[in-house]
Amino acid sequence: MTALLIIIVAALLGITIWQISKIFKLSQPIESDDSQIATNKDNENQGKLFLVFIVFFYGLMLYSFWSLSKFYAPAASDHAEDYDQLFFISVALIMFVQVITQFMLHWFAFKYRGQKGRKAIFYADNDKLEFIWTIIPVITLSALIIYGLFSWSEIMNVEETDETLVVEIYAYQFAWRARYSGEDRTLGEANVRFIEGINQLGVSETDPYAKDDIITTVLHLPVDRPVLFKFRSQDVLHSAYFPFFRSQMNVVPGMTTQFGFTPTTTSKEIRNSDYMVDKVRNINEIRENNDNLGPDEKSYEFEYYLLCNKICGVSHYNMQMKIVVETEEEYQKWISEQQTFGELTAQN
Repeated sequence: MTALLIIIVAALLGITIWQISKIFKLSQPIESDDSQIATNKDNENQGKLFLVFIVFFYGLMLYSFWSLSKFYAPAASDHAEDYDQLFFISVALIMFVQVITQFMLHWFAFKYRGQKGRKAIFYADNDKLEFIWTIIPVITLSALIIYGLFSWSEIMNVEETDETLVVEIYAYQFAWRARYSGEDRTLGEANVRFIEGINQLGVSETDPYAKDDIITTVLHLPVDRPVLFKFRSQDVLHSAYFPFFRSQMNVVPGMTTQFGFTPTTTSKEIRNSDYMVDKVRNINEIRENNDNLGPDEKSYEFEYYLLCNKICGVSHYNMQMKIVVETEEEYQKWISEQQTFGELTAQN
């Protein structure tokens, strides 16, 4: 109801301004110039406004870079440094071209503003200029694409070794589940057609490799150990997003997608970093002043989370799974305490 009232008020305000502008126009003296043709004064004013706007635009841009840079999340995976470097190179190139072209656009709008008696020169084409501004973007984009392909290949083509941890991430509206291979280091067969009762992931109960699989609602990862993720979706298209690990992959119904990374920063380490300590303090100060939060909700502590980055339904916003990055010893202790799929099905 509030939104509807706001829309109505905004519409009435627009109509009022429109009516006032009509009254103002009708109240002008008869001798006033109401010609639709721009004069030298009009062109002069518009040219100066172009210069004022470009100064304002660059000032706003620099302020945004300065004020918003503090929100750039720290990286916590082995390929994140390469990913961030590619990102910053792309931004630097874009900003270099943008600064030059936007300045020239606004400066030329002022310099070559319309004046009585001035005629525009007809300039058909210039093969040399066409070649220059075609070949330079081609070379630049080719270099970025090749660089990006190497980074993409490193993320996507994970070599499975004895050290590699294989984890299946299962998506459904609106939650995630993680499935670890057991001592046989092989994930059992799974299909949505096998879903029944407590078997929410559709793991085959007849597959011997599935007996020692471990299904959890929290994703635990050992630090400095390569992890290969295999993704399945039960229903619609989801997207597994690991912001601090600089990774994202679509989770597609009917097929398995995958990528991998090596976590480099434990949950405890990132909580104690200067960036996160400052962020958590600011968040808790805001929460303290929020009367809509209960006493237990006012204290915030950072955790890694797996998020869904596709709008997959009404509860998409709440589709997340906690990630705990810990030492190898802590991980082994945790995994040894988990119930296997065989033990789960034997109880029911």
